[in-house]
Amino acid sequence: MQHKSYVRLIWDRFYKQRSARYGFYAVCIFFAVVYFAPFIAHRLPIIWIDETNTYSFPLLKEFFAPAESSERVLELFFNYTLIAVPLVLITRKITSNKSTAAIMLIAAAIPFFGTGGLRKPINQTTAYRLLTHEGKGRGVFPLIPYGPNENGLTEQARPPTWFSTWFLKDKNSSTYHILGTDESGRDVLVRLIHGARVSLAVGFVATGIAAVLGILFGAWAGYAGGKVDLLFSRVIEIMMCIPTFFLILTVIAVIDQRSILNIMLIIGFTSWTGYARLMRGEVFKQKQLDYATGAIALGASPWRAVFRHILPNAMSPVFVSISFGIASAILTESSLSFLGIGVQPPTPTWGELLNQAKSLPTHLWWLVIFPGVCIFLGVFSYNLVGDGIRDALDPRLSK
Repeated sequence: MQHKSYVRLIWDRFYKQRSARYGFYAVCIFFAVVYFAPFIAHRLPIIWIDETNTYSFPLLKEFFAPAESSERVLELFFNYTLIAVPLVLITRKITSNKSTAAIMLIAAAIPFFGTGGLRKPINQTTAYRLLTHEGKGRGVFPLIPYGPNENGLTEQARPPTWFSTWFLKDKNSSTYHILGTDESGRDVLVRLIHGARVSLAVGFVATGIAAVLGILFGAWAGYAGGKVDLLFSRVIEIMMCIPTFFLILTVIAVIDQRSILNIMLIIGFTSWTGYARLMRGEVFKQKQLDYATGAIALGASPWRAVFRHILPNAMSPVFVSISFGIASAILTESSLSFLGIGVQPPTPTWGELLNQAKSLPTHLWWLVIFPGVCIFLGVFSYNLVGDGIRDALDPRLSK
């Protein structure tokens, strides 16, 4: 009989749950859309061949453009990982030697930085105009040839093209917008796709900051006990008495500049108490078990006893809380952007799209429904995954 590893056992329990499986599929689609956003929707072509048959790669050049803001840093992070992750996987398949893999990775990245096409300037017009400009040149374009902040002066506040064609019998539009446009003529679907990057980044970075702080403080309090535990417990209780959302509003009110980095830090530094309280209880329980007392009796230092022995066995409930925390952070960022105090426009976020819609006439229904559906599906999917992880880690379901 073949014995399964602990990770494989947890995965099998998780995958047997239909709701958790569907939530996991939705999260995977969410990740795919976020990472491949430039290839799905962008104003520049992937490959461009001009009238002299000279090749250039405008979209890749845009990938490595200098960062001018924290929002641009976020885009660069996703773009670099989009290039680096496949290269890392390929080099690991080819060789197991770390130094050889590093050399191959650097060599494989040279074409992205050294080709003449990347250094050539390109006309920064929209892909649609570039494609139709006097028939000069040809290229391969993303599926949707628009940028998230690209205005269409003749396409302002247009409903979804399929809705106009099927129900309003309007066939005058020269362009196709699956989810319509906003009051500035920007494509709603494109802004939703690029806004998903902000939601994913805020969810993971803010939750990561909160989880790290909570794990460190909670482990310290649970292991040390005594006055240290008393002090941290009182601090945690005081902070938990203050509603987190109003605490975030207070912090935002006193800072001069709002950016995506500030929003991540604020949400992270105001949301760690739940993780700390959970970790304190787990460490307090684990340190009284035989393996922990044995490690201490054999002379293990407090740091080694906590991080090498106790913490790995106390992390399972925290993983469940982290999954729910990601959903909560996405919802918090959307709420802040909806109130107009989140990430500054024109950076697209789901909450910012809802904020635009609240000041517009009610007949522009597509500006309300589609961002709302994205927020609901994103939060709901992570909650399904969290429920699945919690049930998979439940020892009562080990049979």
